[in-house]
Amino acid sequence: MRRDSIFYKLFQQYPGLLFELLTNPPENASEYKFDSVAVKEPKFEIDGVFLPPENQSPGAVYFSEVQFQKDETLYERVFAESSLYFYRNRARFNDWQVVIIYPSRNTEQSDIYPHRGQLNSPQVHRIYLDELGNIRELPVWVALMVLTTVEEQQASEEARYLISRSSTEQPETTSQAIIDLITTIIAYKFEQLSRSEVEEMLGITLKETRMYRDIKEEGMEEGREAEAQSLILRQLTRRVGELPQPVRQRIETLSLEQLENLGEALLDFNSMADLQAWLEEVRS
Repeated sequence: MRRDSIFYKLFQQYPGLLFELLTNPPENASEYKFDSVAVKEPKFEIDGVFLPPENQSPGAVYFSEVQFQKDETLYERVFAESSLYFYRNRARFNDWQVVIIYPSRNTEQSDIYPHRGQLNSPQVHRIYLDELGNIRELPVWVALMVLTTVEEQQASEEARYLISRSSTEQPETTSQAIIDLITTIIAYKFEQLSRSEVEEMLGITLKETRMYRDIKEEGMEEGREAEAQSLILRQLTRRVGELPQPVRQRIETLSLEQLENLGEALLDFNSMADLQAWLEEVRS
């Protein structure tokens, strides 16, 4: 299930969602803007950054991390990224906070001893979705986060409940945004089902939702990437010889735009070294 893209869309639609998870949110939580940033030298990709209003600087910056798989160096990376970004933007911010969202405690990094000081400080917030309570009693946006963790046999029932609830509790535009997100979650959770089967499950017409169109477009994009990868790999094999497995794996991580650039660049390759140099340049 593509939880990264789902949570990105959730935070984009409703940045205040992050602060609904916290005991002491900032007073101006509704004015925060969600973004994702890259920090170079060394290269870090920070998934979620919640920025205070520029006209109220300096303010506190909030970093978010959604972690559904165990990563035994997660805290090393998150604290390094956060500290570096805060250091390079010190003039704008007077504080930083980290919010890490897990499906359950079982997903958390095993060895937390080196980070005991930070993890026990009021700057770091660990959220376990399975401990937030009954999904039907949660604020609707928080319930959407929990819906991503619900077992399949329960997910359809809870999804229908949230669709009905949003229709009665929310303005029409907000309700439609929530339905779109529920559609995305269920379509990803039940990838083996056809459109008509998902329609029947939710009691709605998917072709009328924006998110369903996004899903179809994403699928088309993935198909184009797969086709481009296959073509590039064949051309490279003819050009520089059999590709080592690490090189093939690196190429498979390239975006469609990068694959197109590689398709042009490979015409000038004379050896494996040329390909590896190009890949290193892209990495940097």
